[in-house]
Amino acid sequence: MSAAEAGGIFRRARGRTLDAFPSEKEREWKGPFYFIQGADPQFGLMKAWSTGDSDSGGDEWGQEIRLTEQAVEAINKLKPKPRFFVLCGDLIHAMPGMPWRKEQTADLQRVLARVDSDIPLVLVSGNHDVGNTPTPETVAEFQRTWGDDYFSFWVGGVLFLVLNSQFWYDASQCPALKQAQDQWLHQQLSIAGQRKCQHAIVFQHIPLFLHSIDEDSDYFNLTKSVRKEVAEKLIRAGVTAVFSGHYHRNAGGIYQNLDMVVSSAIGCQLGEDTHGLRVVVVTAEKIVHRYYSLDELSEKGIDDDLMGLMEEK
Repeated sequence: MSAAEAGGIFRRARGRTLDAFPSEKEREWKGPFYFIQGADPQFGLMKAWSTGDSDSGGDEWGQEIRLTEQAVEAINKLKPKPRFFVLCGDLIHAMPGMPWRKEQTADLQRVLARVDSDIPLVLVSGNHDVGNTPTPETVAEFQRTWGDDYFSFWVGGVLFLVLNSQFWYDASQCPALKQAQDQWLHQQLSIAGQRKCQHAIVFQHIPLFLHSIDEDSDYFNLTKSVRKEVAEKLIRAGVTAVFSGHYHRNAGGIYQNLDMVVSSAIGCQLGEDTHGLRVVVVTAEKIVHRYYSLDELSEKGIDDDLMGLMEEK
């Protein structure tokens, strides 16, 4: 499937918003709802990791195709339907310019095309999508293929912000793009800060932190100085949750009143978790989330206590 063909199937973010949700209709709170978060389908990593060549390996991705197909089938069976399905980055494994990137992209687009047309896709860029050190060219490629790398949208009175976290990891080759996102984010947070939304929620690939705001910096989180600056900015504006992936394990922690949620992968697991998805229920007062294995969600659906939250008025 070409990028042009995918554009006819995916309602990709354009103009820094997602037209699947007309903001004039979605700015008012209308009651509880839920969405599905996934991360890191990363077609190709399972083979690359198993052979010890995670940088340039990954010439097979049949396992990831089957797992992502299972995820799509599980989501399509859910009743009521989730408002959307967000994938928090590392859509494929092959970095920009590496072999198999085109083929992995085509296969993932083919699988995602099976998501129920009434369940919009929200696609977040990860380091394997735009490169560990993104450039204007790699960001432009992502935009052509998947849509804008950062944007906002409203659902039921809740403001959602999708961010390109790679700009906070290493923007040395694209400082102007980082500056543009920073300026845009300032404008978006001013809306949230004026309490014009029921909640404000962020999606990004790299977690601010894995467990604690004061933990050491490493590959799987943002550096201490950056994470604290970003976290404080989000908290001041009233953002109460950040959902991410990247770690290929479940993790997370609370900083002040900010819930940093780290979800494990649909694809390759690097810890003891199972291939899965996270169900996120948004009520007037709180955001409640639970990670399900793909088998659990496929066979049992969503637990009654979470379903009950959506019946509250």
